[in-house]
Amino acid sequence: MTIAEELARRVAAATYEDLPEEAIYWAKVALLDTLGVTLAGSQEDCARIVDTVLGTAPAPGPSLVLGRGRRAGALDAALINGTASHALDYDDCSDTLGGHPSAPILPALLALAEAEGATGRDVLVAYVVGWEVETAVSKAVNFEHYLKGWHPTATLGAFGAAAACAKLLRLPEDRTAVALALAASFAAGIKSNFGTMTKPLHVGQTTRNGLWAALLAREGFTANPMALEAKQGFFDVFNGPGKYDAAHMFDTWGRPWDIVSPGVSIKAYPCCGSTHSSIDAMLELTRRHGLTPDNVAKVETRVHLRRLLHTDRPQVDSVLAAKFSQQYVMARALLNGEVILEHFEGDAYRDPAVQALLPRFSAAAIDAKTDDGEPVMEGGQTDAEVTVTTTDGRTHFLHVARPLGRGPDHPLPNDRLEAKFADCAARAIPGDAVPRVIAAVQNIDALPAIADLTRLLEPAGGVA
Repeated sequence: MTIAEELARRVAAATYEDLPEEAIYWAKVALLDTLGVTLAGSQEDCARIVDTVLGTAPAPGPSLVLGRGRRAGALDAALINGTASHALDYDDCSDTLGGHPSAPILPALLALAEAEGATGRDVLVAYVVGWEVETAVSKAVNFEHYLKGWHPTATLGAFGAAAACAKLLRLPEDRTAVALALAASFAAGIKSNFGTMTKPLHVGQTTRNGLWAALLAREGFTANPMALEAKQGFFDVFNGPGKYDAAHMFDTWGRPWDIVSPGVSIKAYPCCGSTHSSIDAMLELTRRHGLTPDNVAKVETRVHLRRLLHTDRPQVDSVLAAKFSQQYVMARALLNGEVILEHFEGDAYRDPAVQALLPRFSAAAIDAKTDDGEPVMEGGQTDAEVTVTTTDGRTHFLHVARPLGRGPDHPLPNDRLEAKFADCAARAIPGDAVPRVIAAVQNIDALPAIADLTRLLEPAGGVA
């Protein structure tokens, strides 16, 4: 049996009854969070431009384009909403994936579920299964895959989106395997485009392609069932021969579900997750010692090298670049006592007060070495060490092992989760709809149709 066929067998066999209470709970947490950041992201230029280029279909389709006041075909809606879901880099994370697990999956599922008249329970099961597939593939390729410069949210998320959509369509095993094989050819996304609109577009493309793969498979399209492990297949091409280990893919399938452990990480701040431990440390040091821009001479942060490579940006020239700058986000933490959406909007990065602070901040790697003296690159280290030197020569040090929200055993408190959703959602839907959306997601497995949720996500005045 090929890898795609084994994945397909497990996808087809999964049922709602297979899901433990913890998996259902965390799926609902992640679904609510993803809906919120997608609604907020729908107002960003990248989502607007994608929508403009696609244009309005001659006949509106069945699927809601979030924040745009219209409906479209499922593929177009998945592309636009998928781009919006990652536009703010505020969506959830997975240490296993080395990226963002929900954004590639949920926009495709919502678009397809509306088109197919699926239930909330159908969506919930497909979502958890899609998550399990993308993280299973990641176990074979990470962290070599990540370090080579691939964007795992996009390249591995393609498998999650295809699997989730195949599950929602109730495709048999052989057709699900085709969808996964197609996903191997559709996978794309390089990290050199981080800090630009192309990064969220990776996710929009992945979301659409996963849905497309499942729809093509349903209609009888063909693909090589050995597309992952074959010579010149996904593993060889994306990682290189000998640079992956497919034997690990099924070690812990559903025991527990990956959404439970290591689990979903909810972002407390609307910027790259690799900066969050640094932010937590800076905010705590500021609170403890009464730090202000006037009494801080310099701030040094040290993070894992794998996370430093894309976040050491002492100068920023756009709000997108600011999201990937250790220096910028820590300066904001010192200056404002918080790091919020407004700090990454418009020309906020040009704020003279924060620009004046940037030269005082530096970033370096935590000195982790192998026995051979080589830098340690593997693993999911999220810690940060921050040292502040004040103008009177004192130093304050704090090590944060893991940021708030990073995993179910260090969760973002529920009140902060709902406040985050409300802040994001209110940018695109009426404020009085917010508590109704929260209630609908909390009871999604009881919804007779996903339309009972999506109609609450329409902007004021409904959709055209």
